[in-house]
Amino acid sequence: MPLVLFLLITPLTLPAEQHTLLSTPATVHWGYYDAAQPPVLRVHSGDTVDIRTAMIDTPEALERNGVPAAQIDPASREIHRAIKDRGPGPHILTGPIFVEGAEPGDTLEVHIESIRLGLPYALNIFLPGLGVLPRDFPYEHRKITPLDAKRMVARFAPGIEIPIRPFFGSMGVAPPEGAGRISSAPPWIHAGNLDNKELVAGATLYIPVHARGGLFSVGDAHAAQGNGEVCLSALETVLSGVLRFSVRKGPRLLWPRAETPTHLMTMGFDEDLDAAIRIALREMISLLVERYKLSREDAYVLSSDAADFSITQLVDGKRGVHAMIPKSVFDGR
Repeated sequence: MPLVLFLLITPLTLPAEQHTLLSTPATVHWGYYDAAQPPVLRVHSGDTVDIRTAMIDTPEALERNGVPAAQIDPASREIHRAIKDRGPGPHILTGPIFVEGAEPGDTLEVHIESIRLGLPYALNIFLPGLGVLPRDFPYEHRKITPLDAKRMVARFAPGIEIPIRPFFGSMGVAPPEGAGRISSAPPWIHAGNLDNKELVAGATLYIPVHARGGLFSVGDAHAAQGNGEVCLSALETVLSGVLRFSVRKGPRLLWPRAETPTHLMTMGFDEDLDAAIRIALREMISLLVERYKLSREDAYVLSSDAADFSITQLVDGKRGVHAMIPKSVFDGR
């Protein structure tokens, strides 16, 4: 279990159980987060769930681009055939998971214990009108990249290899009930499509709860990604991961936060990149004031002196920014 270094709150725990949740037509929803979506699994605080995601692209498109039929994920093939209720977003999400005891105003802690590759390849795709350079690339394009699970590299081209750092691009809870069904594409206060490449195994995500049970869903599996995700997609694949869920009562979060073994992290999302930066910065100032009892002035200055602000992604409707400050800065505390 990770040390919660900036949420001064108390977890609700019972004897932990282990669960498995596979992606099937009965356990996924396509393209949205919604507080009205019924849960497919109920767990208690402290439980772990071994979750497998589905592939975002169609089996037919993958085969046309050179993937052997035997390498098409059977569950993803069935999901693409069976699920008709889709959108408005593109992501196939496994869940929702109802976490007992989670109420609006609480925080859902999601610790990523491990992540495993599910396929020997990944897909990149860009589409007309999307991505950072839609006028330069006004057409559809797919690229299949082999994944070497033994060496943990993606073989992009002869002489070009990308280190594999798998993570789930979308991890989120249901939005407030009044929001209704929202697209899976833009991240928001419910987290969702964060596309944050720092959320690998060992990281912990903290999400404000907006609906009873939290109703957590996960998808958009990435073998690797660059900050920005500029063409529209990353190395899209299938992943399995063990996630531990804990309900925390205490000060209410406004936006998702996270931590890695080495850093504390705040996030901001908005259609305007400058606004997203301001959200991430204000969240970092609040974190430092809450956890380390700094004055707001000192927190502002420390954010300038020691925190790094990075563009998470630029292609999901709302731009994402994440701010990271090393935990080593606070060793004396």
